[in-house]
Amino acid sequence: MKYEIIVVGGGHAGCEAALASARKGHKTLLVTSNIKNIADMPCNPSIGGPAKGIVVREIDALGGEMGRNADKGALQTKMLNTKKGPAVQALRFQADKITYPKEMLNTLKNTENLDIKEAMVEKLIVIENKVAGVELEDGEKIESEAVILTTGTYLKAVVLAGSTRKSSGPHGEKESKFLSDNLKDLGFTIKRLKTGTPQRIDKNTIDYSKTQEEKGDSVPRTFSFDNIVYKEPKDQISCHLIYTTPKTHEIIREHLNESSMYGGYVEGVGPRYCPSIEDKVVRFSDKERHQLFLEPESLYYDDIYLQGFSTSMPNEIQDIMVHSLPGLEKAKILKYGYAIEYDAIDSKQLKRSLETKIIENLYTAGQINGTSGYEEAAGQGLIAGINASLKLEGKEPLILKRNESYIGVLIDDLVTKGVKDPYRLLTSRAEYRLLLRNDNADLRLRDYGYKVGLISEERYGKFTTKKQNIYKITELLNQTRITPKKETNEYIEKIPSTPLKDGLSLYDFLKRPEVSMENIKHFLDLDYSNEELEQVEINAKYEGYIKKANKEAEKMLALEEKIIPDNIDYEKVPNLASEARQKLTEIKPTTIGQASRISGVNPADISILMVYLRRNG
Repeated sequence: MKYEIIVVGGGHAGCEAALASARKGHKTLLVTSNIKNIADMPCNPSIGGPAKGIVVREIDALGGEMGRNADKGALQTKMLNTKKGPAVQALRFQADKITYPKEMLNTLKNTENLDIKEAMVEKLIVIENKVAGVELEDGEKIESEAVILTTGTYLKAVVLAGSTRKSSGPHGEKESKFLSDNLKDLGFTIKRLKTGTPQRIDKNTIDYSKTQEEKGDSVPRTFSFDNIVYKEPKDQISCHLIYTTPKTHEIIREHLNESSMYGGYVEGVGPRYCPSIEDKVVRFSDKERHQLFLEPESLYYDDIYLQGFSTSMPNEIQDIMVHSLPGLEKAKILKYGYAIEYDAIDSKQLKRSLETKIIENLYTAGQINGTSGYEEAAGQGLIAGINASLKLEGKEPLILKRNESYIGVLIDDLVTKGVKDPYRLLTSRAEYRLLLRNDNADLRLRDYGYKVGLISEERYGKFTTKKQNIYKITELLNQTRITPKKETNEYIEKIPSTPLKDGLSLYDFLKRPEVSMENIKHFLDLDYSNEELEQVEINAKYEGYIKKANKEAEKMLALEEKIIPDNIDYEKVPNLASEARQKLTEIKPTTIGQASRISGVNPADISILMVYLRRNG
């Protein structure tokens, strides 16, 4: 049988890629080694977090599934950083590890144009540097016009604990033995990376009196802009906070050489921003303690995830470590922590569309590109699915800019800078994070989702109404003035705020830090949604900063419009620094803007390149 698009791997990237291509009308096959592991959450039981939560909102704005699915499986919902500005606020949900995959599999099975096949892909079928399908472990060949690889941590996967090395996937499943060798033979540079996971604890063996309860928010939260609440705040499950002790650190230091990493058994490079507990104790030796969270994994079983205690120590040492923690003195470990190594490609061998530079119509997404995290994987999968479809349709790819989305920042970082360790998205990676907020993801990206065909007329109609209402509220507040009447100033003093000396518009009044939209409702009857009112309030309070960020972004966009021809020979560009010449030749940036972000290419090199391009038309 022949398909238009084959997606290899059923993790978060694979699900989004397959749904995007199928919903765009392309006959799609999702190949996974184990259907039971589709949309699996092998590590933490959460969706979202700093920057990551905004990615989930962006996925929803574009027409992806992760946000809607997370809403269905939410155990606890929380908005992070509420005491800080909107630029760093983000949602984080505890997600049920049974409900989330079940709902995603149900969505996949009920999507037209999408088939699911349980098999292991061993190699790609490539004809004249163009992918033509896949070959399975049993020798079966399946033809396709495009292939998207979303293999997660399965390429030559090895699980490590102490001196023990076992070839297997995260749950003891069969690893992919031959596909990364096939990619290497095709010309891809292969990297060895590592990640890890902590213990799962029996909730009935925890002394919660020694922990600090962490409740969810008291107001309903949703990732999806559909705003369907599946679990009311009163029904949420609590997490609990504890800290490591001096005894914990003493045990780790005493047994350090027995861990896979410090014992010399690890080949791969681990994540810098999600280190093991051994790494934390060594690298942050000045810290007296490290915080850990006890997070429920599901309503359907008793496992508690020990967030922040990832380790590759031998099991018997993990027992001692866990029992040194407050409340876990008698804890029963249901599953021990481990590290996992796997192969990934050099992400600099990708175009910004996520199509590979080496094989035409071959796309990659997720941990195979060197990222960590469910959310980063899902965002890439969605873009890969969209762009593989657009390529078959003869259309230009969807390239999200750095001022438009965190997904754009993520992909640009991957293809322009590459990775040395598993990449984690952070708010600090975005130059324009005030523009890339949790609250405005739909305003930034829903038009793109509609244009590529992943947003229905009904959903787009609701979005259009929302935009119109935001404009109406803004106009109403600008047109309505308050004056220094006695009763007006008496109310303002109660806020408390400075009484008026002259009249001013309600929009300008809202700019005061201590004034909220609730205060504005004292003067106006505003029958609009909280989302619409929030958007107006943020725009008013941060108007100057937003204008400044947009001006900076315009400078960047001007450089993005300066296209670099595909056939440029950097050896012929005189006076370029040797490192710049080498990096430009390797990465092949498509615009001057992208070239300026390459490590080792300095402003002088960019000026020389621009002069050369002008002289040569």
